[in-house]
Amino acid sequence: MPYDESVPPTPRRRPLLAAAVLAAVCLSTASCGAGGADGGTQALPGSSGSTAASPSAPPSTSTPVPAKTSASPDPSAKPSKSAPGRASGPLSGKTVVIDPGHNPNNRLHTREINRQVDIGTTHKECDTTGTSTNSGYAEARFTLDVSHRLRTLLQAQGAKVVLTYDNDRPYGPCVDERARIGNDAKADAVVSVHADGSAVGNRGFHVILPAPVRGGAADTSKIVEPSRDLGTRIAGLFVRDTGSAPSNYVGGNSGLDIRKDLGGLNLSTVPKVFIECGNMRDPKDAALLTSASWRQKAAQGIADGISSYLKG
Repeated sequence: MPYDESVPPTPRRRPLLAAAVLAAVCLSTASCGAGGADGGTQALPGSSGSTAASPSAPPSTSTPVPAKTSASPDPSAKPSKSAPGRASGPLSGKTVVIDPGHNPNNRLHTREINRQVDIGTTHKECDTTGTSTNSGYAEARFTLDVSHRLRTLLQAQGAKVVLTYDNDRPYGPCVDERARIGNDAKADAVVSVHADGSAVGNRGFHVILPAPVRGGAADTSKIVEPSRDLGTRIAGLFVRDTGSAPSNYVGGNSGLDIRKDLGGLNLSTVPKVFIECGNMRDPKDAALLTSASWRQKAAQGIADGISSYLKG
């Protein structure tokens, strides 16, 4: 079902955003036609590469992250900071914050996550439960799994990686705290990992970029352009590494969407984007999202996009 901090209430289409930039990313790194083993590559508008049939893969029951059974920690616990990356590497000296969307235990804390928080322009719920596949694989478990894989890939390149949470708190963090963690870390890039909960037949990924917003504590004027650069690079390389196509229901097939209603973006003072890796309610997309091998490709695509952005 739709949820507040990652899915618009109704499908929206936008012009082809930065298609030329997406093509440039592909050409500067590798051909977008490199494709993934899950069924070929759908090129982004304006990019090189061929159009292939929609990818599919059998579901896998591996790697859902279990909830801890020990006593719940203090929800005000500090963010889950991982050890810095290698002393040397192409991303040495860079800090990346990964924000795994939702929390597997949010469903047990509805009162807490329904609490309203200030996102600058309005007030919204602290967090939401997220969605799931029809078989019950929760978005929150998907996002944490991909975030762990992404952390490993970025640390191997020398980056310092911070997770907003790591299954170490009973619920949340709230959307304002998620933004604050990236700000306090003075992150060079922040990516919030999600999966969508739309109608059957709606397929593909999209990257959400911050809109120009100013009001209260929200002022995105300094991050709109660098966030667009980060997002277009992730979109182009996600296509290459996963073989997935851009969303056919959001973003006008560009793989990009702009939102002004997300607290995680509105309150960020550092470059930040969301990525909806696919639609958990579509059986074909769900087969990908529940595949451990595809989740590794998704993490690789996000990591390559971040790396491309940080290297300039």
